[in-house]
Amino acid sequence: MPFFDEAKVIYAINYDLKSPGQDYEKLHEAIKGLGPWWHYLDSCWLVDTELRAQGIWTQISANVDQTDNVLVIRVSRDYAGWLPQAAWDWINARSGRMAT
Repeated sequence: MPFFDEAKVIYAINYDLKSPGQDYEKLHEAIKGLGPWWHYLDSCWLVDTELRAQGIWTQISANVDQTDNVLVIRVSRDYAGWLPQAAWDWINARSGRMAT
C-alpha cells in the first residue's frame, strides 16, 4: 500500500508518552509538518494530510521512544464529544475528507 492517499484526509495521532522528562518537541514539530493540524487534547492531534497512516508513522516514529504507545488512525464522520467551538469548527470544515 502506498504512503500517500489520492487526496488529503484527516488522521488522528494519539499517544501515551512514557519517558519522564523526555523532550517531545521534535515529535510535535514532526506532526505539525504533516499538514494543517488541530491539537486541543493533550495526547491527541488531528492532521489534514495526503499521507496514509504508515506514511505518518514513518515521519514521526524517530521522535518517540520504544516504551511510548502511538496510534495513527483515519478519522470518520461519526464523531461526538465536548470541545471548544474552535475545535468543532476545524473538524467540521474538513468533514468531507473523513472516512464514511
